[in-house]
Amino acid sequence: MKPHAFIRARDQLLSLRNDPRAAQRDFRWPALETFNWATDHFDPLARGNDAPALRVVSDALPEQVLSFAQLARRSSQVANFLTAQGLGPGDRVLLMLGNVVPLWETMLAAIKLGAVIVPTTTLLGREELRDRLERGQVKAVVTHDSLVERFADLEGAPVRIAVGEETPAQARVSGTGSCDWVSFAQSDSAPEEFSSPRPTRADDLLLLYFTSGTTALPKLVAHTHTSYPVGHLSTMYWLGLRPGDVHLNLSSPGWAKHAWSSFFAPWNAGACILSLNQERFDARSVLDQLVRCEVTTFCAPPTAWRLLIQHDLGRWKVRLREVTSAGEPLNPEVIERVRAAWGLIIRDGYGQTETAALIGNAPGAMVRPGSMGHPLPGCRIALLDASGGETEEGEICIDLAQRPASLMSGYLDDAERNTCAMRDGYYHTGDVATRDPDGYLTYVGRMDDVFKSSGYRISPFELESILIEHPAVVEAAVVPSPDAVRLAVPKAFVTLKPDCKPDIETAKSLFQHIHQRLSPFKRVRRVEFASLPKTISGKIRRIELRRVEEARDPNVSRRPHEFWEEDCSGPRS
Repeated sequence: MKPHAFIRARDQLLSLRNDPRAAQRDFRWPALETFNWATDHFDPLARGNDAPALRVVSDALPEQVLSFAQLARRSSQVANFLTAQGLGPGDRVLLMLGNVVPLWETMLAAIKLGAVIVPTTTLLGREELRDRLERGQVKAVVTHDSLVERFADLEGAPVRIAVGEETPAQARVSGTGSCDWVSFAQSDSAPEEFSSPRPTRADDLLLLYFTSGTTALPKLVAHTHTSYPVGHLSTMYWLGLRPGDVHLNLSSPGWAKHAWSSFFAPWNAGACILSLNQERFDARSVLDQLVRCEVTTFCAPPTAWRLLIQHDLGRWKVRLREVTSAGEPLNPEVIERVRAAWGLIIRDGYGQTETAALIGNAPGAMVRPGSMGHPLPGCRIALLDASGGETEEGEICIDLAQRPASLMSGYLDDAERNTCAMRDGYYHTGDVATRDPDGYLTYVGRMDDVFKSSGYRISPFELESILIEHPAVVEAAVVPSPDAVRLAVPKAFVTLKPDCKPDIETAKSLFQHIHQRLSPFKRVRRVEFASLPKTISGKIRRIELRRVEEARDPNVSRRPHEFWEEDCSGPRS
């Protein structure tokens, strides 16, 4: 029997995992009219396959391990259970679960059914949930029994399913009478064979992601049965996954990176997903699990890496082959600390909720510290200036004439935003990068984050990378601060290690460190010791810090724990 086109594409990338040039040159996305990743890929992979597919290690519950065959059966049971609740193809299911086995069972089941998944973090409050139910036109909710009260008196979602030992009998729904909560445990008695009601078109809607909003309502990103399931072949390739790997990804459910690296990419390769269900991040515990669970591939966001390197990594004898990072650029200092301890280079990667992995340091490629690497197989990247011309420093854009399978179908019900993002034959990411003569791409910042000081263009990331090299610094964020002479000067908000004091002596040490490493026109001129505001997905909200500076009281020259360069070294240069 001829392999499915998806499998042929997957196998091609696996065979070229040590030859990134050939992968970029030869790989082509499979052309698919119909495709259901769960029934066309996962179920055939799972047939007679008792290898571990999912391992969930929890702070509070016994460890659970399920094989590919077990997950195929359980997801069919859950699909039949959802059908019995009145759900069918195209119905939207808000999935608000932590790292528990029913999360993966429901994801697979919804794909089999042809339902649309609305992944949602468990951190959301009532008003954010109200927005998702209304704009997402949600028909069903699947959440923990401990969270059902957040949905009380919220309209919409007539089907409500609770995961846990106790299922609330009823929760009031304003204006619609009452809504019964059904126990997810009922799926245990559903039939183990599932038959899809109709073929799944490759361009059918599969996922709706609400992205973090700053000045407006969150965008509603629409993905199809192609753009994430097939698109994450590039993510699989970047992560360096192989069949039989044990892959740990530190991302929370509800965010796109969880689907990237804790669902599609590992199972595209036939790897086992390891998930840590922690109440809060514990770096020492993560390191212990890397060793105990014999993890071979590991992906973590920069925030986690910065906390991990606070420990003596060399004490943990890991079996890791590949280590990666995504979400924000990774500072060179962190990369060097991991290399010194484990002999491994953290390979940075780049993508968005709107895409799979687009750019990365591929396995087998020479890593240039500070660079994101090259475009990944199947991704054609252009850097465009303000007039739309190609340049060596510009906005990261995707050429729509060679549209990758990994690009979203668009922003749902938002024609104006779609027109802006897809203008002039390109998808515009809003991020800026540089390209060197060897084709390496280096992240500069969000277009809104880059600023000018005394006529010079300042990349916050470049300055932050220097700051984090200082032994007292855990994290830093650089924004423009109003200045009477230069209009704006670089200012750093800095989070210190617990044993460091936010005083003038620490500030002097920081300014000295900066002077030794940066040209005068780039230097940070002001420092404020503070905790950094972040989105609930963990990204630094520089926009909030910019607003703090823009709203400075001109009559107050310093805030508590704020120090200017002239405080520490006399008149500035």
